[in-house]
Amino acid sequence: MKKTVRDIDVKGKKVIVRCDFNVPQDKEGKITDDIRITSALPTIRYLVEQGAKVILMSHLGRPEGEANMKYTLKPVADRLSELLGRRVLFLSVPEVINEEVSKAATELAEGEVMLLENVRFRKEETKNGAEFSKELAGLADIFVNDAFGTAHRAHSSTAGVADYLSAVSGFLIEKEVKFLGNAVESPERPFVAIMGGAKVADKILVIESLLEKVDTLIIGGGMAFTFLKSKGYEIGKSILDAERVNLAADLIKKAEAKGVKIVLPVDVVAAKEFSNDTETKEFDADSIPQEWMGLDVGNKTIALFREELKNAKTVIWNGPVGAFEMSNFAKGTIEVAKALADSSAVTIIGGGDSAAAVEQFGLADKMTHISTGGGASLEFLEGKELPGIAVLQNK
Repeated sequence: MKKTVRDIDVKGKKVIVRCDFNVPQDKEGKITDDIRITSALPTIRYLVEQGAKVILMSHLGRPEGEANMKYTLKPVADRLSELLGRRVLFLSVPEVINEEVSKAATELAEGEVMLLENVRFRKEETKNGAEFSKELAGLADIFVNDAFGTAHRAHSSTAGVADYLSAVSGFLIEKEVKFLGNAVESPERPFVAIMGGAKVADKILVIESLLEKVDTLIIGGGMAFTFLKSKGYEIGKSILDAERVNLAADLIKKAEAKGVKIVLPVDVVAAKEFSNDTETKEFDADSIPQEWMGLDVGNKTIALFREELKNAKTVIWNGPVGAFEMSNFAKGTIEVAKALADSSAVTIIGGGDSAAAVEQFGLADKMTHISTGGGASLEFLEGKELPGIAVLQNK
């Protein structure tokens, strides 16, 4: 167990907090989804109420180590000010920290909040450069990491700063570790995992790890076709990771040996081209014609998936089961989301596209926990130690 902000005295202390404010924006720079900002509010509000002097930092986009104002955190500062009902001091400094910023941090009163400019304006950030880590640490007395979405990266603002300051977690990381940790270590059973998305390569290590823990593994999305191919099925021109067909076959054998039930699609919604405006047909999953590609699971598969989820007590879902960004191929993903929304199980959505899907379908509030970090949640489920969490003090 890691220490949290609850376990330390922060009154009158300068506390630098790594948040994940990497929010989507439209062409005008207007924030289109502020869930990552609202997810950080419990920690920020707690620190304010406890009389800390709060210094926030985050990255936004990929400015590649240059001060590209397309990626300024000014819109985040404005939105934060609205949400907190208080001014958030923001100094748009290309080098992130200079004398003006250091002076502002020193002069913060108890309960005041400031936000630094995008830490990725500095090329040292992603290299975990000691000099930049030291500069960040020099602003504060305590480091709080609350950015689960970047906790799998050893960067200056996520890990390096902890070389120079006492480090604890915020409430968001505490929540993520609690839900993902309990699901992996002591799930209520039956424990079902749903793995989707396009690429087998992204999920292999997670699948191998989950085979040690789950009772049932449902595989959907583009990656399912590599597994279907490994069974000798005709998959037409569906997406295929030809290099990993044998590995998929091995994973099926491993699952059988461990008594884990693997559930693959039995039918698919297919099209002749990757487009929402094309003709669609349903085919059995073992006989997709040569010129067709599977882009969603079919009705028989939806019924099969629903049946498997009906009695589950813990469910982890990572990756859509079809090309849900196109309405004609969204039904499978919608139905999985609905099945989880109707379930009494502990339902954990592993960030990324699955989180986007449940948000899009208006079902987010029906899930037990939606992870804020796609990549981080995958690595956590693999059993990897995340650098941004490893550096935090133990209780």
